Amino acid sequence: MAVYARRTKSGRIASNRHRKGSLLLIGTCRITLHIPHSQSLKQKRGTVKSVLARLHNEFNVSAAEIDTHDAWQVATLGIAYVSTSAAHADEVIAKAVRFVERQAVDAVLTDYETEIVMAL
Repeated sequence: MAVYARRTKSGRIASNRHRKGSLLLIGTCRITLHIPHSQSLKQKRGTVKSVLARLHNEFNVSAAEIDTHDAWQVATLGIAYVSTSAAHADEVIAKAVRFVERQAVDAVLTDYETEIVMAL
């Protein structure tokens, strides 16, 4: 466990050295989708919006289009999930990736990359 010190609102210096359960773990994922039938940015936006809404509703993750905004047939999505357990964060992110791979009707998952980041 990484040890950190920070100044609290009251001005005291706090450390996580003796605190249990104080880890903040963030599961992140970058997904690249190919949308072969998209003929315009409007069609792409509709497909991406649907995928993002379904991810949020199904897994309670934060998700957004993070790159390739001007490409008609390619979308790059970012997904994040906050947990106190690395295993749980990794599990939720992995399920979200499988969901996109299986359920995205108008899009094909071409690549993804995941990472668990420890913060605070």
